[in-house]
Amino acid sequence: MQRISSGSSTKNVLLHSGRSLLSLLLLGHTLFVSSGIALAQAELPDYRQNAIPQEATPDQEIAPQIPGKKNVALPEEEQVKPLKAGQYVVEFNRSPIVGTRLQLRGIYDESRLRFTRPRNWQAKNVKVLMRFRHSPALYATRSNLTVLINGVSIGSVPLNKKEGEIGTAVYNVPTQLLRDYNEVVVAALQNNSPTCTQDPFDPSLWTEILPDSKLVFDFAPQPIRLDFSRYPYPVFDELSLNPNEVAYLLPRSLDETWLTATTRFHTSLGRLAQFRPIDSRLVDKVDATKPGERLIVIGTPKNQPALAALKLPLKLKGDRWLDEKQQPLGDDVGLLMLTTAADGKALVLVATGNTPAAANKAVQFLVQNRDRQIGTGRLVMVNQLSEVPTPPRREWQGYLPTRNTFQLKEMTTHNNEPFPDVTTRGSDAPPIEFDFRALPDDKFLSGSVMNLRYSYGPQLNPLTSLLEVQLDGLPLAGRKLDAVDGVKQGSFKVELPADKVKPNSKIQVRFQLDPRERRSCNRPVDQQLWGTVHADTQFDLKRENMAQVPDLRLLQAGYPFTAPQDLSETAIALPQKPALADLRLMLEVAERLGRVSRAESIKLNVYRADKLSAKVQQERHLIAIGQPSRFPLPDALKAEGFTLQQLFERKNEGAKIRTLPDVEGVVKQIVSPWNAKRTVLLLTGQTDQGLKQLQDLFAQDSLFYQLQGDTTLISANADKPSPYDPNSYTLEFLTQAKRNAQLSEVSWRDRLVQTLGGNWLLLVPGTVVIVLLAYGISQAWLNRYAPHDKQEK
Repeated sequence: MQRISSGSSTKNVLLHSGRSLLSLLLLGHTLFVSSGIALAQAELPDYRQNAIPQEATPDQEIAPQIPGKKNVALPEEEQVKPLKAGQYVVEFNRSPIVGTRLQLRGIYDESRLRFTRPRNWQAKNVKVLMRFRHSPALYATRSNLTVLINGVSIGSVPLNKKEGEIGTAVYNVPTQLLRDYNEVVVAALQNNSPTCTQDPFDPSLWTEILPDSKLVFDFAPQPIRLDFSRYPYPVFDELSLNPNEVAYLLPRSLDETWLTATTRFHTSLGRLAQFRPIDSRLVDKVDATKPGERLIVIGTPKNQPALAALKLPLKLKGDRWLDEKQQPLGDDVGLLMLTTAADGKALVLVATGNTPAAANKAVQFLVQNRDRQIGTGRLVMVNQLSEVPTPPRREWQGYLPTRNTFQLKEMTTHNNEPFPDVTTRGSDAPPIEFDFRALPDDKFLSGSVMNLRYSYGPQLNPLTSLLEVQLDGLPLAGRKLDAVDGVKQGSFKVELPADKVKPNSKIQVRFQLDPRERRSCNRPVDQQLWGTVHADTQFDLKRENMAQVPDLRLLQAGYPFTAPQDLSETAIALPQKPALADLRLMLEVAERLGRVSRAESIKLNVYRADKLSAKVQQERHLIAIGQPSRFPLPDALKAEGFTLQQLFERKNEGAKIRTLPDVEGVVKQIVSPWNAKRTVLLLTGQTDQGLKQLQDLFAQDSLFYQLQGDTTLISANADKPSPYDPNSYTLEFLTQAKRNAQLSEVSWRDRLVQTLGGNWLLLVPGTVVIVLLAYGISQAWLNRYAPHDKQEK
């Protein structure tokens, strides 16, 4: 036992000694490797060692390292500070399809409302507050109202109220459902029987959504990064629920450079806004800027001394901007910079340079689409602009092509993309609609046709299904869809009326598709029914190009001031010393011209009365602004018909009166006294309040699209008129001009080609007739004079 024990002890000692030796070997190897690593680290160059960051504690940020320097921090990025968190309410009556009521009829009906989410909003809580009433004939257990947000149902409520009782339903909207563009769908399922509703068109099947229903946002504004890469944001937010607020800083002295640059920039905002409202104003100091407002500063440091007090990326030495090497910038370099004001809660856009021409170049960079797309950062130095040629006078984006024969795919959608094949499904689907906007000087003749290319599927009822074509809701033609197995690439020729196509016209193609078998007591199964309008639909138009002026109705499309669309043949004339009311009206007119025009650039010019040359008066369409006492074109006020004179006088043909007070605004169009192929638009009023009425006229669509005749008088019926009340303003329209002119944007050669192209079948017979007439005349001349010549010989 001892031997065994002794052997075991010896074995344990040997094992322990072996482990110790192995540990020593491993320790030595580890030390060797560690020393090798230490040696390798010691042999690294300095920049390599500095590139290895030290571990940071949770409260310590790792500072970026720069070769040869230590602990150098990058400058903090400038941002617009967020405003306070708040609540915003979107009432349903803001949508034009709601108005005073929104009714859902039939067994199943739905309506859609759309809203946007501003870019710098973070939604905290969103609710839909629905107020409704419904027919007392509805059966509660088989009738309900459902609300969907972006295709996701957020709740339903049974339609079980008594007659006259108003129901209320509140639904929470998950914030993750919200996008930039959102859609609310209100769907109603309505039955008036516990078993079967036989008539889907029963008038007792109705539910009404009250206009004070609303969408309630609890939101927290976020900081706005100053960067031109997302322009027009943050200067203009097309997703804003409120009007975009813009303020222009008045310069030390007004000149044509500032007036033209400011007008072009505001015209570009009008193009970006389209139908969205803009609130603009003029301020005389930076401190007058309100939080959340956008301040626009245009001009050189000499003309805008407030630039010296702003925190800008470039330094200013005297009246000269310095580059990164502290050297003065060239006189032809435009500068665009973003900064903040109002304690960091308002954005400031600066367009400047060392010369007025450089500041104008900076603004021109923003108004030219192809140039501004390459901008980024807080600072943009504009060294050179691309040359944008003036488009042809009759090339208007969104309007009909100038060729008389074209296809539907040659027209564009609202996204400026070619019109594709469009398919609609269901028995009561909305019509397929596309713009059919005639150019303002188009005069359609009889014989214009549309060759509609369409297809539809099988399983429809051939007795009650039809295809209908409408122009602005007016039915033009219809066709019975009687093919049981459907039709592929069918053709339907529709004649277009000569006097109905307008600059705002739309064509609707409606498929009335009824299923072959209608199931009783249920919503019909109809999603297998479909109809398609193909993009190769052909148009063959007969039209002339001639417009009779003066006619303020043409101004609704901008004509003739927006021909060409870059406004290069239009100028605005101001008094020699413009007042604030004149400048405000100038901005509203520029904004409206932007809304009704589309082009790659803007070349509108503004002149004061003493700078308006005779060449400009003769070559351009003019828009003159001012009171009669300081009107820039006094000769134009002597035109026939109704005019305003000095000392509150009014003259109309043989009558002359004096009124006190006179607060009306006057819009009058005349043929230019300097060129019969040009027109002059007179915007005047006896007081600044009269010019304020004209601002409202150009700012509000409901007023602007009433213009007609050659003279319009506008007056407000209240001290603070509401833009949503149709009775807030009174408009009078006069047609008195005796001097008219016909404007055409095509040459006589083009008109001759159009005439011959539209009547080419008469070309050969007409040529034969002309030759025979010439032959007969020549023979008659020879028979009359040739014998006398022979007798004399």
